[in-house]
Amino acid sequence: MKSSKFFFTILFCLLIEQIPSPFSIAQEKILPLDEVFFKSIEEIIIKSIHYGKIPGVVLFIGNQEKILYRGAFGNRALIPKKLPMTIDTIFDLASLTKVVATTTAVMQLVEKGRLSLEDPVYRYWPEFKNNGKEAITIRHLLTHRSGLRAGLESPQKCMGVETVLNLILSEKPIVPPGTKFIYSDINFQILGELVRRISDKPLDQYCSENIFKPLKMKNTYFNPPLSLRKRIAPTQYQHQSKGKMLWGEVHDPTAYAMGGVAGHAGLFSTAGDLSLFAQMLLNEGDLRGVRVLTPQSIEQMTTPQGVPDNSPLRGLGWEIDPFSLCLGRGTSQIKPYGHTGFTGTSIWIDPVSKIFLILLANQVHPDGKGDVKPLREQITSLLFTTLNQAFPDSLSYSSLPSWKEMEEHQIPNNGVKTGIDVLKAEKFAPLTGLRIGLITNHTGIDSTGQCTIDLMMNAPVLKLKILFSPEHGLYGYQEGKVNSMIEPSTGLPVYSLYGEVRRPTKEMLKEIDAIVLDLQEAGVRFFTYLTTMGYTMEVAAKEKILFYVLDRPNPLTASFVQGPIPNKGFESFTAYYPLPIRHGMTMGELAEMFNVEKKIGVKLQVIKMRNYKRTYWYDETGLPWINPSPNLLTLTSNILYPGVAMVDGSNVSVGRGTDKPFELLGAPWIDGKELSLYLNGRKIPGVQFTPMDFTPLSGPFKNEICHGIKILLTDRNRLNSPHLGMEIASALFQLYPKDFMLDKILELIGSPEILMAIKNGKDPRSMAQSWQEPLQQFHRLRSKYLLY
Repeated sequence: MKSSKFFFTILFCLLIEQIPSPFSIAQEKILPLDEVFFKSIEEIIIKSIHYGKIPGVVLFIGNQEKILYRGAFGNRALIPKKLPMTIDTIFDLASLTKVVATTTAVMQLVEKGRLSLEDPVYRYWPEFKNNGKEAITIRHLLTHRSGLRAGLESPQKCMGVETVLNLILSEKPIVPPGTKFIYSDINFQILGELVRRISDKPLDQYCSENIFKPLKMKNTYFNPPLSLRKRIAPTQYQHQSKGKMLWGEVHDPTAYAMGGVAGHAGLFSTAGDLSLFAQMLLNEGDLRGVRVLTPQSIEQMTTPQGVPDNSPLRGLGWEIDPFSLCLGRGTSQIKPYGHTGFTGTSIWIDPVSKIFLILLANQVHPDGKGDVKPLREQITSLLFTTLNQAFPDSLSYSSLPSWKEMEEHQIPNNGVKTGIDVLKAEKFAPLTGLRIGLITNHTGIDSTGQCTIDLMMNAPVLKLKILFSPEHGLYGYQEGKVNSMIEPSTGLPVYSLYGEVRRPTKEMLKEIDAIVLDLQEAGVRFFTYLTTMGYTMEVAAKEKILFYVLDRPNPLTASFVQGPIPNKGFESFTAYYPLPIRHGMTMGELAEMFNVEKKIGVKLQVIKMRNYKRTYWYDETGLPWINPSPNLLTLTSNILYPGVAMVDGSNVSVGRGTDKPFELLGAPWIDGKELSLYLNGRKIPGVQFTPMDFTPLSGPFKNEICHGIKILLTDRNRLNSPHLGMEIASALFQLYPKDFMLDKILELIGSPEILMAIKNGKDPRSMAQSWQEPLQQFHRLRSKYLLY
């Protein structure tokens, strides 16, 4: 497949031992504020990952009712194995523990009258009354004004909770309590101990019973169980771990010494769980009828407390206006609040717009040299600026427009259910009693992000026996030949259909009753998942094995049919059947066509989608975007791919190894200004061109400066992408006939006549006329197999 990331994502099977490149994105635009805003966010994140600031990130944006945006970008692990970032990745929250667990627990105890904010600590911990600490109150601890220093010395020498607590008792304030802000882990270590003493339960047990379980935060733990390791983002090699990579064990040395349970660090969670917590805060302590805190507690926690001059604004536990972004709020008490964690985690909440942002990264992986701070502040600043423009005069909630009013300008979420969603809803009834071989990869997930592999492994009515992977492997990031393997979390064999063989062998299928295919393709003829499907259907027919296709959307809509059809004799792994470049069909529809027109004769069943219309672009389905292949990072790149990839086999770079594959095109021998001027003069509907120099990290001219163009998509509904490809090929040959290797694009075009027309200087517009009659014939054939 010449498209030759995944998601991430958003969203994908977490199973796997290897990983896509840092540019992998998986995202879901459920209710975008603004398309320009989200595209800007994506560009910021991809750039940060590209330059090695972080291995990957999960971003959730939502309001008090729903998630507005969620995305998984890059990798959650680089060492010892590469693993893709996914939306349900579990992170070491580090200091977010202070606000999510400890502050909440303390405020619950205040509400119950078990303690008072003005009480001295020694009232609950008598031994604390020494070394000048008798004046330190609960409020001092929550606002970091206790006068205690930032942290204990030599925590790696602290072995056990009692040792740490004794070190705390020996501490002396370095300034009088209440006189200076000093951000201190010791403060929250003390608060964690107070929760234990007052509730008579360890902090982890108290928080589980009184915060996490009531809020249905099912992925939030101190000391997460080993069974969840495959979903956890590792952090760093540490001395206290005897040189091993911390993976599910807390990164903070003192929390590690305390057995993973401490008031300042130790909590692990997902962005989804933290979203529930943020929604609870925005709903004044209540989430779907479950009350965790009173409105009065929320107000105290998130209102600036009296602090010394020039100190950061603090609530109780929370930092107020954490990135100093209050551009239009004046002196209003209603300001954003949030917190950050050393490992790269953060939560930001704006009580005016009722918007929250959760950004989770493991910046310390693998060597402690990452830096998420610029990314965090850029994204938060961009969000706040957008909200500030939407609510420029808002100092109270009553003046805000309703979300119903705001939604009028947003891309619809049409709630499409894919084949796996439908099959799951039917409790896998069509597969009852069958032994299954599953063809899938990272794109095989349901609309909630659950992996098809996991869903089938847990389905009692069937037996998942083997896995097959297409080009790019099970995890969607590999280039070139892919080896077979064992999937580590299930122990199932994974037979590569893009390695030693391209078709399943009889030996592979000896214990199989049915083959199920769940793959997201790109809507393009030369995308090789189509050939893998066709080849496997042929083998299944020969071996009398049932074949099921779990249908998925055509990301380019299934309504546009565009481009030339290859001549007879040009069948190949990138042209299984004579289709136009944009075929306008789904995988299920193509399977029906292949089965009849190629006389395959397999017993085929397509599990159709629900709520799907042919006219939907992928971002209108409500499904999370997962890169179908390593260089289809966004829907924009997928839209341009059918055209730009037509010259991919020649001696040009199409942006592989950059953050804009198929949006860039260049070579050392191209004059970018000249090419952009020429193509803009062609007035190609739906696109514009600007000169651009770039240095690809892979593909032709790896690590060389390429002069060329950036392709700007201006109207996706007007763009005929195969026509764009013809225009580009023609321009390169007309401007650089001695440099551009035109003949090398023949395989993907599949027509020597088109190649000759380009050489003869024929206008690409007139060339397009030559394939209109074949297209009309294909339209008539296609109509027999449409399912939607």
